Amino acid sequence: VFIAQSRASGSHRDVEDEELTRIFVMIPKTYTEEDLREKFKMYGDIEYCSIIKNKTTGESKGLGYVRYLKPSQAARAIEECDRSFRAILAEPKNKSSESFEHDYYCNNMRQEIRGNTLPFCGQPEFCSFEKNECRIQESVSKRLSVVSRLPLIQEQLFALFDLVPGLEYCDVQRDPHTNSGYAVIQYSTAASAIYAKYKLHGFEYPPGNRLTVTFLEDGNDSSE
Repeated sequence: VFIAQSRASGSHRDVEDEELTRIFVMIPKTYTEEDLREKFKMYGDIEYCSIIKNKTTGESKGLGYVRYLKPSQAARAIEECDRSFRAILAEPKNKSSESFEHDYYCNNMRQEIRGNTLPFCGQPEFCSFEKNECRIQESVSKRLSVVSRLPLIQEQLFALFDLVPGLEYCDVQRDPHTNSGYAVIQYSTAASAIYAKYKLHGFEYPPGNRLTVTFLEDGNDSSE
């Protein structure tokens, strides 16, 4: 639904289109913009590529942006590119890029060293141990929790979340006492779950009823 709406807008590149066509990736520091384009051109028509560089030294930070002409191409790149790129949708340009880069790098480093008792957060260039500079981030997983004030219908909720590639299962539950709705959604990759949460948290379904979408731990013990 979101992709069709953006494509229908033709040449009018609105904010929604900007949010759906630009992806943020982690790359080797030796990559040039041409290398980045070469790696991601198989997923669609690229409008531009850019590599984030240290303002003082001019060296690559190992991060970059790729913007496609269509949201469907950006979604495909996130889903199909090598996991080492850790591709996600980029924040809108009106948010501080340095803040976004910092949060992104901290999130990825936490996922890699989860379970380590030391609060290590990667390179000092991106993180420090000061509470104000490196705030606690939400744990990312392939599993989502969906909460609704109204009952949820299994088939309709499945169809809604199946708009994002990689849906593995949708389990709808109902509280007989409050009549509210609850569901657990799982995707094949964390990238798909991130995309689904980004687009469907706060989505009105049915109209007037906003869905609350959050990440659930997807470890072996899922009893909680």
